[in-house]
Amino acid sequence: MSDERLPSDRHVTVRIAVEGDDAALLAIERSAWDAASGFPSYQDTLKDSFFERSGPEAHLVAEYDGALVGYLRLQDKYPFPEGAGVLTINGLAVAQEARRLGVASALLDAATAEGHRRGARKISLHVHSTNTPARTLYERHGYVLEGTHPNEFLIDGTYISALDMAKML
Repeated sequence: MSDERLPSDRHVTVRIAVEGDDAALLAIERSAWDAASGFPSYQDTLKDSFFERSGPEAHLVAEYDGALVGYLRLQDKYPFPEGAGVLTINGLAVAQEARRLGVASALLDAATAEGHRRGARKISLHVHSTNTPARTLYERHGYVLEGTHPNEFLIDGTYISALDMAKML
């Protein structure tokens, strides 16, 4: 990913993460996920560094009026040449206080721009079937349902289906 700022709206700016973003991103990660959006047990796996699983270069970060308020992890989906050109969003989170301000939309727009810059043909993602706000957001940005995995997860005593969504570039 390049270092230049990516397209965004007037209050939200999106850029590539840097090591210095680690603490702020970890704080977002610790507060953003719940049973509706992710996996409650995920909190138990968090370490002391946000970048432990993947480095800053895999993350687009959003700032709202100068404060870091969200991220999108954009990675190659496949490690082999036949899958080249397919990217995947392996996480998108927005700080509670910055929701409904256009942060997630700015991150998705920036992911599309980054996908074009990298010559990708497709961006895919997974979402819980019960996460209606996220599904609606993805659909507004051109993502379509590609597959359903019924009863994929058991969360808080309820079986949840996983949805595969994607956008062709």
